[in-house]
Amino acid sequence: MSHLFSNRFVNRVLHKALWATLLPLCALWGIGQAMAERSAPQMINATALSAELPAEWQGALLRPLALSEVELRFAQHFPGSLARLTDGKQVLVLRTVARPTRMLHPATDCYRGLGYRIRDEQLEVQADKARWRCFVADRSGRSVRVCERIEDAQGQGYTDTSAWYWASLAGKSTGPWRAMTVATPL
Repeated sequence: MSHLFSNRFVNRVLHKALWATLLPLCALWGIGQAMAERSAPQMINATALSAELPAEWQGALLRPLALSEVELRFAQHFPGSLARLTDGKQVLVLRTVARPTRMLHPATDCYRGLGYRIRDEQLEVQADKARWRCFVADRSGRSVRVCERIEDAQGQGYTDTSAWYWASLAGKSTGPWRAMTVATPL
């Protein structure tokens, strides 16, 4: 019995020692990543990308929209470009980055942060044969259907920002990357 107790005790101590070592290392890595993102020069800016913005979306002509106050604040720290366009029925938000960043996050985070309730989240294959992550966001009696995906320079698509991030860090996806978010009022 004392032998069994001592093995459990040793295992517990080793387990806690491992966590005590790994957690600070993970925190330091995260701090290092954040510092690298802040100190790195902007590799893409909105002016350089404005010529690359699409003139049409799904057959409809697009026109640019001004960024909201919240989007302008976000864009000041975003390591890439941010643009909003509309075809008169839906809003297309394009975010472009040249390197992996944790600031390229899912649209659900943005909508929740603005006070929306998220429901009906699912993956869909749309008319363009591409896979999109879609959901409905509700706030103050208004609903909007939102679909999003990230594409790399080779056209490979991601519906999950975490999967995109790790694939880009591992060199399995190369940039620049474009995150497309389409919001359609219901």
